Amino acid sequence: MDQTAGMATVPDLQSEALGRAGFKNVLVVSRGEELFQWSDRRRDTVKAVYSITKSVLSALVGIALDRGLLTGVDQPLAAFFPEWAEGEPQREAVTLEHLLTMTAGFDWPDFDKPYWEMKRQPDWAAYVLNRSFAQEPGHAFAYNSGGSHLLAAVLTRVVDGDLLEFAREALFAPLGIHPPAWRENGGIREGGAGLFLSAAELARFGRLYLQEGEWEGKRLISAEWVRESICVRHKGLALYEPPIYASYGYHWWVSPSEQNGLCDYYFAFGYGGQYLFVVPKLHLTAVVRKSLKGRSDAIRSKELFHRAILEPMLGRGK
Repeated sequence: MDQTAGMATVPDLQSEALGRAGFKNVLVVSRGEELFQWSDRRRDTVKAVYSITKSVLSALVGIALDRGLLTGVDQPLAAFFPEWAEGEPQREAVTLEHLLTMTAGFDWPDFDKPYWEMKRQPDWAAYVLNRSFAQEPGHAFAYNSGGSHLLAAVLTRVVDGDLLEFAREALFAPLGIHPPAWRENGGIREGGAGLFLSAAELARFGRLYLQEGEWEGKRLISAEWVRESICVRHKGLALYEPPIYASYGYHWWVSPSEQNGLCDYYFAFGYGGQYLFVVPKLHLTAVVRKSLKGRSDAIRSKELFHRAILEPMLGRGK
């Protein structure tokens, strides 16, 4: 598709301006139709998606539930690490749902500060399991990529093999996603980050959720899991300034209209401004990715989405 077609008539989506502003990809798809596509290198390339990996992991949790490999989100983490939890009430209280909603209670300072220390350890899962508790499980939100890695460790156990192979069969191949790179530690794929995908592949993943888990007539994820995942489970970081985050579901960020002032949508978010937005009202997915210039600079991606994509399509643009 010509990069100047479709929604490029919106001034803020002119290719030259996007390049100067440090964007890498902008892709807008509605009802399966590509409305706008731009890449800084004139072609869509595979790049790190950072914490968008968490939302893909959530999908894999749902598939494992659908297949009976997990019994429910109320399943205790101790079921998979019995020696770790034995005789420890706080450890015994942690459930898969607590990990999915970032409310497990581990001592994990704001904005994932222990993450890089975890990555220097020989066994990342053991490092997370050995963290002390700052809160009772279920009481407080703390963004924690280590908890996501524990979910990946649980999935690795229940699929009895490489989680990437499970993901290829259950999710990536049906979506037409080429086998991606996914970093690992000791045979466990990184739960909180580590995936590499193109913008088009991210958009397909978003469309799968728009279609409540169905793809080309085949059900990949139960509609119930999709709906459960995008419900607000905690206020999360909805009050953070600048407003790069939102409320939190099951490893998805959820932005109700009363928060964003436009309409209900949800999104997967990766460090520095990598977004996959899903807008049910418009049957729309939008991928916005930019160069890395710090956490808070991500607001530029969200502002572009609001001003140049969402507002015009809602009839609220200038």
